[in-house]
Amino acid sequence: MPPPADIVKVAIEWPGAFPKLMEIDQVGESRRLEGCGFNFLDPENSSQNRNNIKNGSILRLTTSPTALQLHERIQSSSMDAKLEALKDLANASRDITFAQEFINLDGISLLTQMVESGTERYQKLQKIMKPCFGDLLSFTLTAFVELMDHGIISWDTFSVAFIKKIASFVNKSAMDTAVLQRSLAILESMVLNSQDLYHKVAQEITIGQLIPHLQGTDQDIQTYTVAVINALFLKAPEEKRQEMAHILAQKQLRSIILTNVIRNPTPINDEMAHQLYVLQVLTFNLLEDRMMTKMDPQDQAQRDIIFELRRIAFDVECEPNNSGSIEKRKSMYTRDYKKLGFINHVNPAVDFTQIPPGMLALDNMLYFARHHQDAYIRIVLENSSREDKHECPFGRSSIELTKMLCEILKVGELPSENCHDFHPMFFTHDRSFAEFFCICIQLLNKTWKEMRATNEDFNKVMQVVREQIMRALSLKPNSLDQFKSRLQNLSYTEILKIRQSERMNQEDFQSRPILELREKIQPEIMELIKQQRLNRLCDGTCFRKISSRRRQDKFWYCRLSPNHKVLHYGDLEESPQGEVPHDSLQDKLPVADIKAVITGKDCPHMKEKGALKQNKEVLELAFSVLYESDEYLNFIAPDKHEYCVWTDGLNALLGKEMTSDYTKSDLDTLLSMEMKLRLLDLENIQIPDAPPPIPKEPSNYDFVYDCN
Repeated sequence: MPPPADIVKVAIEWPGAFPKLMEIDQVGESRRLEGCGFNFLDPENSSQNRNNIKNGSILRLTTSPTALQLHERIQSSSMDAKLEALKDLANASRDITFAQEFINLDGISLLTQMVESGTERYQKLQKIMKPCFGDLLSFTLTAFVELMDHGIISWDTFSVAFIKKIASFVNKSAMDTAVLQRSLAILESMVLNSQDLYHKVAQEITIGQLIPHLQGTDQDIQTYTVAVINALFLKAPEEKRQEMAHILAQKQLRSIILTNVIRNPTPINDEMAHQLYVLQVLTFNLLEDRMMTKMDPQDQAQRDIIFELRRIAFDVECEPNNSGSIEKRKSMYTRDYKKLGFINHVNPAVDFTQIPPGMLALDNMLYFARHHQDAYIRIVLENSSREDKHECPFGRSSIELTKMLCEILKVGELPSENCHDFHPMFFTHDRSFAEFFCICIQLLNKTWKEMRATNEDFNKVMQVVREQIMRALSLKPNSLDQFKSRLQNLSYTEILKIRQSERMNQEDFQSRPILELREKIQPEIMELIKQQRLNRLCDGTCFRKISSRRRQDKFWYCRLSPNHKVLHYGDLEESPQGEVPHDSLQDKLPVADIKAVITGKDCPHMKEKGALKQNKEVLELAFSVLYESDEYLNFIAPDKHEYCVWTDGLNALLGKEMTSDYTKSDLDTLLSMEMKLRLLDLENIQIPDAPPPIPKEPSNYDFVYDCN
């Protein structure tokens, strides 16, 4: 009988002693030795992961500091000894076992005391030992961040004095970069993890104090600064968000980010892109209140806005009450409201009782009328002079367009945890949504004319306009003018060409013999998809650890064994380059023990309290494997594709149907390809086994193509 996979034969070296051949349990034994203060080092292998130990390895045991030793050493009176101890602590705190032991020794309280009072003790030394002071504080804060990231103790336990001290590091004009970075990270976590701490941090940090950090050149500092602003924005009570947005506008945050971040020659990294996306979402979410507010037909101030739209369009002043009969004035208003394209010609206020878009649509219309007056008047008068059935109703179009734009930009939804989809053009204007509307309403009017649409075609026109907007946004224009230029190239004729091309590429055959052939070969294709999914599970995937703090960069890896009988998984120090070997993943789950695969909001890690619970996109990426009675292995996939691969693969292992959207898409694609190949074979058309050679680059470019 072969020995268990965890038992390996190795040579153990101990300083001052001869090597000894031993059999050890690479998981249990190595952990016990590490708990006693020993560390495994393999001089012949660059990896120092205890789970990478293989038969024949030569291991050298060296002492590593225990939690108790480091707890004592960081209290040393010697500056050098304290600095070395804090450096070791910052490295050791990444391990959850060490972190648990250190925290049990009340280590977090010791670190906070050192930050609160210990740093003042060294203020006098700072001028003569500035580098040392910066390192001392940096390692202290790094250890604190690493320990708190394990989620062992609550953030609510910290004093106001500690918060004030961390805030003071951020508020200082000249501070060590590492200290500033850790301080910003701590403030972000405090705000995100505790409503009580949010209020305390908000009292200590102002937007004005954060702005200078965005004007530097260090993108990491800029990223952490935007993250703190986002956290304050996200946790602010609803009544405070508009006030905060006003302060951000006063401090010209948008302009500063545009100049120092977006238009900076340094490429924007993924984390900064995510934070800019979050800021974009939170900014647009300020429109939610207006979007969900119905118009009160009896509110005179709101009715005056409609009167203003009429006045600008037809260059008329509000008539005094005694001018003409009431019936005459009503008739005149009704005629003008019809020209403005409202559904209710008698009382257009009723049109704005639909939510969404509510009052936001009226706000957009008024902005367009006041800031793009010529275009507004042209659209209204142009349509009022057409036949009734061919006019593009401005009022109805504006309401439906506003609703569509809110759907496209997901106004009112919380930001996704994994999205980086920010649009630079929305940072180029203080009223970017209103300007976005102004460009799109003119596009809608142009498309209406190109389609020669009638009132019956309204929904068709809106579908084309949506496609035009989505295609232009996908090109990520840098400015609103560039967005407008992209739309000019996406005329209705161009959209028809694109659709025709896509239809040809996805041609579907509907004749009876073809459908019968399709039905016959479908099981074969489904088996092919199943094998592909299982092969992908064998390759494995790197998942981020679930935490309320995003930038902790802690990972775990999971993969299926080649015989499809065991799931291997384990923690990683960093994101891997390529596959992770089975024997380096310390935990195992037999497939036979899996009871079910749970997805979405039913997952246990989605039922826990926290921001993740409310995040729609994270819910869509969550799945759990239920095993034994009530044990779960919880996942959040890096993207929708990996989610579908894993849920399909796990269901296939359990003998269940694969139902994801990607399976349906793959099935359609592969069936279409197989059908075409078989039809070509029927026509006796030979398909080469190898692709044709790539043509050689011409040696002479001096030629002219004769168009005649």
